[in-house]
Amino acid sequence: MSFTRKLTQAWAASDSLLTVGLDPDPARFPAELRGRADRIFDFCRAIADITAPYACAFKPQIAYFAARRAEDQLEALCRHIKEHHPDVPLVLDAKRGDIGSTAEQYAAEAFERYGADAVTVSPYMGSDSIEPYFAWPDRGVIVLCRTSNPGGSDLQFLETGGEPLYLRVADLVAKKWNRHGQLGLVVGATFPAELAAVRARIGADMPLLVPGVGAQGGDVQATVQAGCNAAGTGMMINSSRAILYASGGDDWREAAARVARETRDAINGFRPGRG
Repeated sequence: MSFTRKLTQAWAASDSLLTVGLDPDPARFPAELRGRADRIFDFCRAIADITAPYACAFKPQIAYFAARRAEDQLEALCRHIKEHHPDVPLVLDAKRGDIGSTAEQYAAEAFERYGADAVTVSPYMGSDSIEPYFAWPDRGVIVLCRTSNPGGSDLQFLETGGEPLYLRVADLVAKKWNRHGQLGLVVGATFPAELAAVRARIGADMPLLVPGVGAQGGDVQATVQAGCNAAGTGMMINSSRAILYASGGDDWREAAARVARETRDAINGFRPGRG
């Protein structure tokens, strides 16, 4: 099954646009997990299991695992999600971007080692750095476009032919690179006007991965109104820290589930055709 079809089914089955980001920081783990060798896997597994009913996707961020030499725990987590939540797409947040021969290795890492349904990539090196991912036509490739961090404006707002670079990226992805229908874009919730501009540029069908809701302060209503398509879907709205660290006490699992449910419900309250 293709990534886009799996995502479409997940939107319907979960009645959710929420993506749960898995960014494990052991310094913020509850006391019961501290000092355990497999604490990163145990924490993320528990979060995935408790939030799965409210999520349309999971998004592990590879740097949080690699920095602690925990790639084996990331592999175990990806296997767990694929085995226990097979209908929830797994997006590996890696933001890879390199020449074609190296991109081939990054693609194999994401799709073979970790079994991801999709991976995030950088477009800065152009089309031949994206091409190797097309060898897996059933997997998604989500291209950085207008990112949620303030410094993104340093480059993404540079004018190219009278329009900002991020819109040029959106055009390239939607009109030239998306030959197999497997591409999406990363557009931050912290910039709803740009989010709306991207949606207008690319049309209704291409999925958007939208970070910035939760700890980064993105406005849920503005995000949904800017990025949803007419069907009330089209987005994976990511929240990480607000869910993961909703509580540092013994109720951390229940607190994560509660915030995930509340975030899903808040998003749904502004989707077209709701309310």
